[in-house]
Amino acid sequence: MEEKKFEGKSKITIEIEGIHCADCALNIERSVEHLPGVLSAEVSYVLSSATVYYDPLRVEEEKIKKAITKPGYVVKESFAERTRAFWTEMRPFFFMASSGITLGLSYVSGWLHLGPPNLPTAFSITSLILGGFPILKSAIKALLIPDLNVDTLVTLAAISATAVGAYQEAATVLFIMLLGEFLEHLTVGRTRKAISSLIRMTPKTAWVKRNGEEVRVPIEEVKTREIVIVKPGERIPVDGKIISGCGSINQSALTGESIPIEKGVGDRVYCGTINESGSCEIESTQVAEDTKLAQIRRLILEAQAEKSSTQRTMDRFARYFIPAILAIAFGTFLLTQDPLRAITILIVACPCALVLGTPTAVVAAIGNAARQGILIKGGTYLEQLGKLKTLLIDKTGTLTYGKPRVVHLVGLDGVDEKEVLTLAALAEKRSEHPLAKAIAERAQEMGLNIPHPESFESLKGKGVKVQWNGKTILLGSPQWLREEGVDLPDSALEFLKEQESQGATTLLLALNHRLLGCLAIADTVRKEAKRAIDQIRKEGISEIWMLTGDSPRVAEWIGKALGLRYEANLLPEEKVKKVKEWKKKGRGVAMIGDGINDAPALAAADVGIAMGGEGTDVAIETADVALMKDELEKIPTAIRLSRKTLRVIKENIVFALVFNTLMVFFSSQGWVSMILGAALHQVSSLLVILNSMRLLRRT
Repeated sequence: MEEKKFEGKSKITIEIEGIHCADCALNIERSVEHLPGVLSAEVSYVLSSATVYYDPLRVEEEKIKKAITKPGYVVKESFAERTRAFWTEMRPFFFMASSGITLGLSYVSGWLHLGPPNLPTAFSITSLILGGFPILKSAIKALLIPDLNVDTLVTLAAISATAVGAYQEAATVLFIMLLGEFLEHLTVGRTRKAISSLIRMTPKTAWVKRNGEEVRVPIEEVKTREIVIVKPGERIPVDGKIISGCGSINQSALTGESIPIEKGVGDRVYCGTINESGSCEIESTQVAEDTKLAQIRRLILEAQAEKSSTQRTMDRFARYFIPAILAIAFGTFLLTQDPLRAITILIVACPCALVLGTPTAVVAAIGNAARQGILIKGGTYLEQLGKLKTLLIDKTGTLTYGKPRVVHLVGLDGVDEKEVLTLAALAEKRSEHPLAKAIAERAQEMGLNIPHPESFESLKGKGVKVQWNGKTILLGSPQWLREEGVDLPDSALEFLKEQESQGATTLLLALNHRLLGCLAIADTVRKEAKRAIDQIRKEGISEIWMLTGDSPRVAEWIGKALGLRYEANLLPEEKVKKVKEWKKKGRGVAMIGDGINDAPALAAADVGIAMGGEGTDVAIETADVALMKDELEKIPTAIRLSRKTLRVIKENIVFALVFNTLMVFFSSQGWVSMILGAALHQVSSLLVILNSMRLLRRT
């Protein structure tokens, strides 16, 4: 059980046992929402949990729990309640099995003429009582709320069939309904299990160094800044930084990457990921409920508890559907004087498939996305993602890597590039400037051994001057080198002009006032950006714009490289304005950013998508969709999955409506028997669930 407090209201998430169908979830919702002070309640049949928003000044948490337990459901908390929950979970199987056995004996004794003539009837009545008890109990609980549900229709049908002496038929209908609910529960359980595997990956214990010894402690006892030891094949139990050793880390739990990443000293690692090779020591930075995995778990649970607009519409429709079916059944009886037709209508018209069609699809899709490192915060955003027509993309950190890199390196007068880079890295060795870091990283990539300068002088806005081996090295802007008396040949000026036209920052290198080379440093376009943009277009999104605060010159160069239209020189508030302008055109608008500077624009869009950087807090908290890995190719995957989800939801709804309509018509004509109607009803629910489960496969 988890509780959060918000301004003026609180939210509590409660795990529940005893939810056997979508109607159970609706019953609990209605029971809780009748409490004064409860603002809203959303119960997930698939997750067996309730998310309740309430005013703590008007209603206590215990009253909310009582509203759940009053109709007979169990809140999972204490050992006693867990024991009761176990028997509550087993009770439906007991009633189904005993009802089925006695029903089978009824048929066998009748066919073989065993025992007295009334023995088949006795077995049928026994089966009727055993199978009818849980359904009658559920119907009475619904009436106490007050409300009508599927069990109300089945109870009325069974009572009516019993009244006309159709004991065996009534018992068969009840058994088929119980069997169908049991199979439905098992099928949905597969979806629930697939999702649970994503959110239950935190190890129970961890090895830590204490007083010079390695000790194993419960994960709850691990503290921040403690040294945690992770051996090959173990899951990492905390978020932290490697301080010793190295290993091949499987991060698929967070990022969806299938290939392990080699990590060493200084690299960050995350809870729930797997150390596939090598032993390492980690200094913990986040533990227990503060880890990224815990954040993801909370996000997934909240996302699956939140209902989409389609699901809310279907739930409202179901409330009016049942009274309408009662009226149709009564009207059929008045017109035909055939009680069996009216009874069959009550059986076949239960809206189970209709109620299950949307939530099972949404939960399966969100679970699938999470496995691929795409966190979608709810069914609403999943639906909106599938309806997108316009995509607006930030440049820095989204289409580009967000940090400067050496993109071009030229040596002059026969000097090779390696020597130019060595001297440039030497000149910047004591500098903390971002351009200096870019040069140092390039030198490290090439495996260069960089000596230390004898003296270092930084001139703000100009460059650096260092002494080494009795020589003077200058590295800086062309204007400054001219001031220092360095001649700039035409080849150097041509290089500067070409690189600056592409938005790069240029630096010139001189040794003892002789120009040796030129460097161009820029924020580079992600290697997968062009491919991702092309895939997004294939998904039917033609309006793709780049929004950037950078200069038009840089925006034009990147726009040409990626085939994008652009808006440049935009402040954060101007990006928000552009988002709102697109929304006014009545087109679904998504904004993609890095989750840091773009928060206002992400919030203004129909769907805000944040590049996650392995699950940064800002990305998770800011947007409606968060990518746990900075991979633009996850965007078309998310769009494709959401559109497939919308198709599955439509298929489920259309199938359920057509099925119910046809079954009501066939039943009114006397073409469907009670037993066949009960079997077809359960088959329809299972078909809807199985159709939704297709969304668990990777797209």
